[in-house]
Amino acid sequence: MKFELEALLIEESCRESALARRILAAVAASVAVSYLDDPRAAALADRSASDPFGAGKRRMIVTRKRGGFVTACPAASSKFACCGYLVMNLASNCPMDCSYCFLQEYLADNPGFQVYANYTEAFDELERLGRTGAGRNLRVGTGELADSLAFDDVTGISLELVEFFARQPNLLLELKTKTDEIENLLRVDPRGRTLVSWTLSPPAVFRSSERGTASPWERIAAARRVLEAGYRVAFHLDPIVAYPDAPADYAALLDALFDTIAPERIAFLSLGGLRMTPGLRRIIRQRFAGDLMMVGEEVLSPDGRFRAFTPLRVGLYRAIHERIRHAGVSTPVYLCMEPASVHERVFGSRPGSPGAIGERLAQERG
Repeated sequence: MKFELEALLIEESCRESALARRILAAVAASVAVSYLDDPRAAALADRSASDPFGAGKRRMIVTRKRGGFVTACPAASSKFACCGYLVMNLASNCPMDCSYCFLQEYLADNPGFQVYANYTEAFDELERLGRTGAGRNLRVGTGELADSLAFDDVTGISLELVEFFARQPNLLLELKTKTDEIENLLRVDPRGRTLVSWTLSPPAVFRSSERGTASPWERIAAARRVLEAGYRVAFHLDPIVAYPDAPADYAALLDALFDTIAPERIAFLSLGGLRMTPGLRRIIRQRFAGDLMMVGEEVLSPDGRFRAFTPLRVGLYRAIHERIRHAGVSTPVYLCMEPASVHERVFGSRPGSPGAIGERLAQERG
C-alpha cells in the first residue's frame, strides 16, 4: 500500500462485502479497524485537528452509497465549452494532496476518504445507459471526486471495471490518475474500451503543488506501459499555472511526452487553466501558504472563479496548442471549463456541442 492510513472504518452492513474483505487483507496490521452501524458521522471533518481536510484523507470508510452512481460532469454548464463527460462516483476524496485541488472546498465538511462497497450496482446504471444511448459513444470516468487508481492495489476495483466495459460496445471507461499504480490494469484485457488518462504538470508545478503523486516522468512511463498492454491513453494539462517560466516548461513537458509516446497514439489532450472560487482560493492560501505557484495575480471572472488574466491565459493555451500541432498529428485537443469565446480565440472556431465533442473523444482512434 503506497498511501498512509491511520484508521479503517467499515459500515456494519458492509462487513462481509467483497470490497471490505479485500481491503482488510491488504492494509497494514497497524491500521486501527472498527465497525459502525452508520459511518456517515465518521466522514465529517474533525474540527479539533490542525488540518481537518488532511486528517480526513487518512481515514478510509467502507460504506454503501446512497443514491445513484452515474451523473453528468459537475463542471458541465451552458457557460462553458463542455466535453460531454459522464462521471461515475465510486469513492470520495483522494489520498494525495495537491495545493489546487477543488475537493478542499467541495468536501470540506465531509473529508473522510469513502469507498463504496456496493459499487457493482453502478453496472446496472451503465447497462441502462448503454441501451438508451445505443448508436452513440459515451465516455464515463471515475476520476472526478477521487483519483481513479489511488488505493487500487488495495481495492482492486479497476479489474472489475475494465472487464465490465470490455463487454460494452458503446461505453468507454476513463480512469484518471496522478499515480503510477497500474499493476492491476496489466492483468486484464481492456479490448479497447478503457482509456487511462494522466494529469501532467511541469516539474516545477509538481514539486511545488502535487504532494504524494507520481512524478511527471513516472506518469508518462506508466502511460507507455498501459498503452503497450492494449489501453488507450490521454493527458490533461490541467490546471495550467501561469508563472514566468510556464511557456518553456510546458513546451519541454510536451516534448518529453511525445518522445516517449507517439502523438498519434494519444486519444486526446485537454487544457485547463488554474481556477479557484473565492472560498477555494482562501483555503489554498491557508493550507499551502508556502506554495508560490498559488499566489499569482488572478482576476475574478464572470463565472465567479479567480483565473489568470484572459490575455495571459489565452497566450499560454495558444503556445501549448501550437507545440502540440508542431508534432504534426491532429490529436484532438479541447479546453476544460472555459467559455466559448476563449475556445474561439485559441482554436479559431466556435466549439461544437457537448454531445458532439464527447462523441469524438469517445471514438476509437486507430
